[in-house]
Amino acid sequence: MRILLTGALGQLGSDLLPLLQRQGETVAVDRTECDLSSPAAIRRLVAESAPDVIVNPAAYTAVNEAEAQPALAHAINATAAGVLAEEACKRGAMFVHYSTDYVFDGRKTGEYVEADQPNPLNVYGASKLAGEQAVAAAGGRYLILRTSWVYGANGNNFLLTMRRLAREREELKIVDDQVGGPTSSIQLAQATDRLVREQAGKAPSEFPAGLYHTTAAGRVSWCGFARAIVESFRGSRVLPDSGLMKVRNIAGISSREYPTPAARPHNSVLSNRKFESAFGFCLHDWQDALAEVMREIERRES
Repeated sequence: MRILLTGALGQLGSDLLPLLQRQGETVAVDRTECDLSSPAAIRRLVAESAPDVIVNPAAYTAVNEAEAQPALAHAINATAAGVLAEEACKRGAMFVHYSTDYVFDGRKTGEYVEADQPNPLNVYGASKLAGEQAVAAAGGRYLILRTSWVYGANGNNFLLTMRRLAREREELKIVDDQVGGPTSSIQLAQATDRLVREQAGKAPSEFPAGLYHTTAAGRVSWCGFARAIVESFRGSRVLPDSGLMKVRNIAGISSREYPTPAARPHNSVLSNRKFESAFGFCLHDWQDALAEVMREIERRES
């Protein structure tokens, strides 16, 4: 089996790469090796790599910056996704793509299901929704994994930002009226690896093509997540900075008190029932996933 992995140096891509390499020959590219804003470059890449599976974690993820760069966000998150899906369909290849809770406006009181009507509040969410639509329109053996609040042991993410700020400040003010399911890139990579292993060989008539919510179980606010992160670092026995946490108070604030260029949904909780029903497993609770990420950080740094 030949696998094409985009965004190989990104947060999710770097966790995917070692797993996918165990399944087959993996062609891993980053932005320097393929310009995803160029459909011609994408088609050339697919032709040269001749993959049986394409996994596409590459994305424009700078949510605030996307407000000022809508064309670039759309080119990478929508157009590129559609071109990759078209090329996968032509080859009969399995295609895995990732989307976001930000396709919703957050006004629903309960968990969002796949059939709920999207209504993105920002350019990033709109570009990712357009990507979903482009992938679905291409057809073939595709899986769209809609996830939320992705973080991990590397890259630029909320967990590592909280670690840095907790060593610099005595008080942190974190938004407490936005709730979701923080999903670790490790868990998401493991789930993808299992999907590729179990689904790649299925014929089109048997392949469960479609959109699936794929997030950690449970829910928490950004403020609650920040508190759990800081306590995890404080409780580490092996990290050199575990005793250097300067922060004494993590205060919850409203979204109005922390305005950003891009509006965020207040409710980002996604139901994973469809995913579990289709594939027979689900991601762990966000607290268990956080503990796993902490173990990985400790492994790397101790």
